[in-house]
Amino acid sequence: MKFKVLVAVLTVSLGLSGLLTAGPVFANDLKDKLSENKDKQSAAEEKKQETEQEIAEIKEDQERVSAEIERLTKQINDATDKIATKENEIEETRQNIEELKGEIKALEERIAERDELLKDRVKSMYQNGGAIDYIDVLMGAESFGNFLERVMSLNTIAEQDKELLEQHKADKEAVEKKKAQVEEELASLEDKLAELETLKKELDSKKAKKNNLLSSLEQEEEELHNHKMDIQEEQATLAAQEAAIKKEIERQRKAAEEAARKEAARKAAAEKAAREESQSESKAEAASTSSSDDSSSSSSSQSSSSGSLFSWPASAPATSEYGTRVHPITGDTRLHSGIDLAAGGTIPIRAAADGTVIRAYYSSSYGNVVFISHQINGQTFTTLYAHMRGTPKVSSGQSVSEGTLLGYMGSTGDSTGQHLHFEIHEGSWNGSRSNSVNPRKYLP
Repeated sequence: MKFKVLVAVLTVSLGLSGLLTAGPVFANDLKDKLSENKDKQSAAEEKKQETEQEIAEIKEDQERVSAEIERLTKQINDATDKIATKENEIEETRQNIEELKGEIKALEERIAERDELLKDRVKSMYQNGGAIDYIDVLMGAESFGNFLERVMSLNTIAEQDKELLEQHKADKEAVEKKKAQVEEELASLEDKLAELETLKKELDSKKAKKNNLLSSLEQEEEELHNHKMDIQEEQATLAAQEAAIKKEIERQRKAAEEAARKEAARKAAAEKAAREESQSESKAEAASTSSSDDSSSSSSSQSSSSGSLFSWPASAPATSEYGTRVHPITGDTRLHSGIDLAAGGTIPIRAAADGTVIRAYYSSSYGNVVFISHQINGQTFTTLYAHMRGTPKVSSGQSVSEGTLLGYMGSTGDSTGQHLHFEIHEGSWNGSRSNSVNPRKYLP
């Protein structure tokens, strides 16, 4: 029985020795990952400098385009002023035409009245057999006074006839003149309208050109902004990843110390059990049973860790798998570096394994996103949870356990509908997603 106790003590001692020696090895591995992360940061810095050079060149192009837009804006403003002037002139011409039409109508009515009067005179002359015999009229006078009256009447009639004919002639000439004036005004109006239409076409063309230039400039600015933002995001994530790895080293060190402390306590308990074994056979049997139970528990833990490395982060069906696909928004063919899970309603998103939060923030492309660093069986993994609704429930540097609530499924960032975009990377995360893998490789 003492031999059994001795074996148990030796087993505990060897386990303790293994934990104490494994800690530095694991720390060295993490330090290698940290060094690799620094290299990635240096590469990102070089990319940032190259982008800043491209930014300077594009800004020169922007200044040139801005000058062109300013010139076009001036031309458009001038054309707009001319159009306003032409429209005022056209309105005045239309008013003049209406006035002329009124005058023409009045003249035509007077001419029509005179035409009726002249017709009556002609009819009277015809009924009397021709022209009025003025001698007969004068000779028919009854007295000298009547004679004078008849002479004055004849003169008046003659003057009225003459005036009537002259007015009739003048009115006809006025009508012809005003009609010609109206036709001239109408022709001028048509010319002005044609000129206005030409100006409008030129204006539309210039506006279209300006809009194209503005669109081109805005597109360049947007692409430049997004490119620079991607680099800044990558640098920030790499820097946060470095901090997370350091914290993971510290967490693993503390975990190793805690494991060593527990093993030391177990060793002391085993030695105490051995002393009690020498005193009483029954106590030795009890100690042996306790040791057997501990060994069984350790074996169970090993069996649990040999299954799937990650759990599903959300209870929802997969709608888009890992692999090359056409991007639903940009239309570009690119790698879909994760798997999409989609469902309606309030769907919780949970950590797929124990780890340390690298970043939890809003990204222009990922929306509300959480990055987590994991150390599993001595290997580094990174998981990513994107497009979450609202602010993530965890923060950078926070240690999380498998199943910890990270947030809820949403549609933020570059998203066409509510879903979770989930990525697994073998190693630390990088902007090119070069070490992303199909999550199904590690999911149950």
